[in-house]
Amino acid sequence: MLADAGWRVVVATLFTASVPDPQGFALACQLDKGLGPEVDYMALRRAEDADAMAALGAEPVWLPFREAPHRGYGSARELFGAAQDDDGIVDALASAIRDLVSAYGPDQILAPQAVGGHVDHVQVVRALEQAGVDAPVLRWRDFPYDVRADAPSEPFAARYAGLPRVEIRPSPAALARRRAASLAYRSQVGFQFGGAAGYDRFVAQAGPAERFVGHAHAGTPDWSGPVEAR
Repeated sequence: MLADAGWRVVVATLFTASVPDPQGFALACQLDKGLGPEVDYMALRRAEDADAMAALGAEPVWLPFREAPHRGYGSARELFGAAQDDDGIVDALASAIRDLVSAYGPDQILAPQAVGGHVDHVQVVRALEQAGVDAPVLRWRDFPYDVRADAPSEPFAARYAGLPRVEIRPSPAALARRRAASLAYRSQVGFQFGGAAGYDRFVAQAGPAERFVGHAHAGTPDWSGPVEAR
């Protein structure tokens, strides 16, 4: 949507480091998707990311931080639990975010709310706050975690309670590109949704609108649909 309006859109994925010879839960996270231990899982994910960004007209940037299963989180329960005391990733993430902002000078930043409580998302929220960037930030609701439960975990709900609510309704063409980008993550679609039809059911449950909290840049276009601030 922003790319269609002539914006340069850069999507930074922070946790993309390849880790040779994965073990334990980290290995299980690729085996359960039908990927053998010889597969460089994160290289595969980066390739999928490139395809997704091409569908959106965005530029991918990959940062070399390890996902939570490679930082000592040993189960699905731990992924969605409290951050471990020895997970010192926030300082490094905050420094990397400051470097990104310095390099690209964004007019608008989009970031997760950490709905669902995935620890990587939580640490990104903390790092962005620590980074102290000047650009306005809109925080999205983390799909599909926001629709997996009737009352998903929202660890920062109290902090966001006073922020403006922004609802953006994409055009049909933008929704089609969003679907193509999502389905480009081939290693994830079957595991997360049971296939493309399952993905479509989750999207129908979530509804077509994109919902954010935070602040939009004054020059942000209409994003191919009405914007309602509440």
